[in-house]
Amino acid sequence: MSLYDDAVLVLKGYEDQTDLRQVYLDHLAAHPDGLWKSCSDGHITASALVVDPARERVLLTLHRKLRMWLQMGGHCEPGDATLAAAALREAAEESGVTGLTLMPGGPVRLDRHPIPAPCNWHLDVQYAVLAPPDAEHAISDESLDVRWFGYAEVADVADESVVRLLRATRERL
Repeated sequence: MSLYDDAVLVLKGYEDQTDLRQVYLDHLAAHPDGLWKSCSDGHITASALVVDPARERVLLTLHRKLRMWLQMGGHCEPGDATLAAAALREAAEESGVTGLTLMPGGPVRLDRHPIPAPCNWHLDVQYAVLAPPDAEHAISDESLDVRWFGYAEVADVADESVVRLLRATRERL
């Protein structure tokens, strides 16, 4: 199965945010290249919120270009077999944490947000992952910092999209 086929199946199986889910499906139907950064009308991305084993904190990255605290995530790559695998890869690459595991149940939520030209939109499929005990993180080339934040701290440092992702993740936990 191709990554494109996986994305369609994942989105068809996602039962929340029905209107936004349909935007994603319509995008993929209109753009066979809709998973790739080269698709200038927008593209599917995969991200993951890293949750500590005690389920009291999340690991966020201070994005180098955007200078915002965000969950880990980014563009799909040709080697990604599934959207979940892309999210897990991005989380490991950007956090430096090894041994991350996806929370069951598929995506936690969807978030469509504008990005600077030449592309117009990221259609982000958002997962949650659990860090192993004693996880050690590291700053990647894409980050200025990586730091744990208690749930109550997230709204003070991150934008509303991250707060919504945290809320949905906590409901899933």
